[in-house]
Amino acid sequence: MYNTASAFLPRYPSAAAAAVGYLRLPQKTLTALYKSPTVKPMSSISTAAEPEAEKKKPWLLVGLGNPGKLYSRTRHNVGFELLDFIGEAEGIKTDSVSFKAAFGKGLIGDVPVMLAKPQTFMNASGESVGAIVSYYKIPENQVLVMFDDMDLPFAKLRLLPKGGHGGHNGMRSIKSRLKGDFPRLRIGIGRPPGKMNPASYVLRPFTREERQELDFTFQNGLEAVRILVKEGFNKSATFVNTAKLLGQV
Repeated sequence: MYNTASAFLPRYPSAAAAAVGYLRLPQKTLTALYKSPTVKPMSSISTAAEPEAEKKKPWLLVGLGNPGKLYSRTRHNVGFELLDFIGEAEGIKTDSVSFKAAFGKGLIGDVPVMLAKPQTFMNASGESVGAIVSYYKIPENQVLVMFDDMDLPFAKLRLLPKGGHGGHNGMRSIKSRLKGDFPRLRIGIGRPPGKMNPASYVLRPFTREERQELDFTFQNGLEAVRILVKEGFNKSATFVNTAKLLGQV
């Protein structure tokens, strides 16, 4: 889906290539950009009012994207945007840096959740996600990854319990770090028009009309996540996979 012929690669500087999953930045560069964080204990998520939350295994909600203003609000960062939408609605801020990610903890209902936006560039997302899962011993079937998908119609959501990486190198990286199956919420961005290079397409911003559709999509995504963590995968998948696109009422 995101792999194009190697003839395209010389057109992109190394950071941009890493952002669309073609090249991996040198380890020294990543180390300089993202220093090892101070890990905060999970106990900070509990509250006196919700003692039951301490007994529940947390969900890890991951949005995929690229750090920096250059990539902000582009198609490839729609996973970041949906995660931010969920965080704002639930009052959970991702304003700390842990495990090479913008990171936050909170509750959806009485369920403890962690929100993470890996800051390693797309093709190294697994470094961040794998570390969080390992440290907090999160069951992999409670790791939800949200990411852009060119094989889905624009603004369409699809919730799946498992699957391959589909050519998306952010997902490829995460699958290389996790041993089992984990759910994923695919966010349709549509195919590039004409003969446009996919690498250029995913780094384009959305139009005003597309933004309006995304607002509707994000609202559905938020409701899907609420159902998922509180009522389980099957009910959430039924909601997501039967939801209509804007205008198809």
